[in-house]
Amino acid sequence: MTHQVHAFEPPERFVAGTVGPPGERTFFLQARGGGRVVSVALEKVQVSLLAEKLEELLSEANRRFGVKLPDPPLSATDNEPLDTPVDEEFRVGTLGLAFDVDTATVVIEAIAAGEAEAEIELSGAEADLEDEPDAVGEDAIDEDEEPDPDLDRLRVRLTPEATREFIDRARRVVAAGRPPCPLCGQPLDPAGHLCPRHNGYHR
Repeated sequence: MTHQVHAFEPPERFVAGTVGPPGERTFFLQARGGGRVVSVALEKVQVSLLAEKLEELLSEANRRFGVKLPDPPLSATDNEPLDTPVDEEFRVGTLGLAFDVDTATVVIEAIAAGEAEAEIELSGAEADLEDEPDAVGEDAIDEDEEPDPDLDRLRVRLTPEATREFIDRARRVVAAGRPPCPLCGQPLDPAGHLCPRHNGYHR
């Protein structure tokens, strides 16, 4: 079966968002443009790592190529919910990042999980971005093995300013979940919390 590449270069909107109440949230990346909306599901840790690695990629582009770093937004630029209906196109197994020097843009690829995906972890492997021969300064958030080239993928191309706005929102989305227990750091549930620091008593 031919794989699909959902390309938005650039998107009208590209954000991280969630569906569901705290403790039961499903995380999504959503791109909109040209009358299309594509939503892909992923784990909270992937959203957090994506924001972190994008920050590092911008810093590396500044150091190596003199790309001007945009200032952090003074206020939230996009607090709107995800566009509805939120239809999951696929679940993300691999996230690849690259900086294109020729266009001074950040390229993000979210690649579908294969049938036998390993546990998500941060890898030092380079991202294999199709049709990006000039991509440099690459980092990947991926599995131990290279992703299957026949897997579906979502590709977006962002300016450094749009990348900074994505990072800001992604971090707010991650932080908007259940507050941590001040003693053990685990998320607090509305119905109570079995704190190991209190021998399992509810707090």
